[in-house]
Formats: sequence, structure tokens, C-alpha cells
Amino acid sequence: MRSYKGINGLITAFAEVINGFSSKKKVAFAGSVGVCTPFVELLAYGVRKKGLDMVFIPDAIIEKTKTMRLIEDIGYQVTEDKGNAEGSDIIVVLGGLAMPFAKKTIKDINDMINRINPDAKVIGVGFMKIFEREGWIKNIGFDVVIDSTLDPVKVITKDDEL
Repeated sequence: MRSYKGINGLITAFAEVINGFSSKKKVAFAGSVGVCTPFVELLAYGVRKKGLDMVFIPDAIIEKTKTMRLIEDIGYQVTEDKGNAEGSDIIVVLGGLAMPFAKKTIKDINDMINRINPDAKVIGVGFMKIFEREGWIKNIGFDVVIDSTLDPVKVITKDDEL
């Protein structure tokens, strides 16, 4: 187990995991709409130099897969263009899918993985032990789980002492 700090640490950890799967070329990110999308774009930007084909599967619904592109002077973005997750070498499952509001079950996620590529490497990326709390670690065939913590979150106003 390795440990990192902050957003840069999250990106570094993800890039190291992706680099460990050096022969893999296609990545499918699956996450909750809105909640996970910015993290997917951030993680994709962190591995932009690898020349990977990347797609986003909103709410783990394969039929809604969208293409991701590197946009100059912006970063990686999920586009409106239809994407194809089939045959992805790496499937990244974001923790938002494990949150109760997502209404996704372990079976839903395992079915998605098996439809895309049952031999894919599976990476979980979540916050504050969501996969562990929801029982996903033991029931989904993760090859790697990256768990991060956003604690504490502070709000400082102009009236606060800086």
C-alpha cells in the first residue's frame, strides 16, 4: 500500500496504476453523472500523454457511453459524441456509483464489466472508503482501489482570521 496527499497525489496514484498496465490502450470510466464527471476528466488529464482511447459511461449505462477528448487549452472533456466502451482494457469504476443515491448494485457493476470485457483490469477510484463501506471491495473484482479523503473541508470567509 502506498500513500499520497491531495489532488496531485490522487492524479499521481492513478497515473502510476495506469503505467503499471503499460500494454493497455483503451480506458472506460464509469461514474455518476455530474458527481464523477469532473474527477474522470481530471484523471484522464493526468494520463494524457499515454495516447489512450478514453470513454465515459454515465451512470454505468453502456448504451449512453460518451467519447472523451483532449481539448487544447482546456483539458480532457467528456463530449456529446457517442462512444464505444466495448473491449476496453481498463475499466475505472468511480465511487459515486457506490453511493446510495446512484441506486447501482454490485450486480449492475459486475454485469457492466462483463459486457465490456471480462478480462479488463478494474480500478476503483473513490473517496472516504465508499467501496469498503458499501461492500464493493470484496464483491467486485478490483485489481486496484485508489481511496482518497477530503477531510477536513474548510470554508474561510473574509471575516475569518487567515
